[in-house]
Amino acid sequence: QVQLVESGGGLVQAGGSLRLSCAGSGRTFSGYSMGWFRQAPGKEREFVAAISWSGRSTYYADSVKGRFTISRDNTKNAVYLQMNSLKPEDTAVYYCAAAASWTRVVGGSYDYWGQGTQVTVSS
Repeated sequence: QVQLVESGGGLVQAGGSLRLSCAGSGRTFSGYSMGWFRQAPGKEREFVAAISWSGRSTYYADSVKGRFTISRDNTKNAVYLQMNSLKPEDTAVYYCAAAASWTRVVGGSYDYWGQGTQVTVSS
């Protein structure tokens, strides 16, 4: 069992930066691949970024590539999403999620989800 808690959301002006954190509990956290997703009002949840258990593999949605960076620190049971050059269209609730394998990440199948943190980007 893995529990995930996101933090770091808030209100920022367009062009600004935020760093989201996801704290995981459980001894096996470091064995999970992790992902970030977001859901804007009236829209479906969409993939943002993912990172393998070791941190050696990452991939990003085209909409955030070059602006967002996913990272993790397994000694702290944490995953991060550094968001730069934010745009109003990045406004959403951001969720972190854990997948038992990279194969599941590629297939879009995640096993555990956090409650989300709100990010609002003003123009």
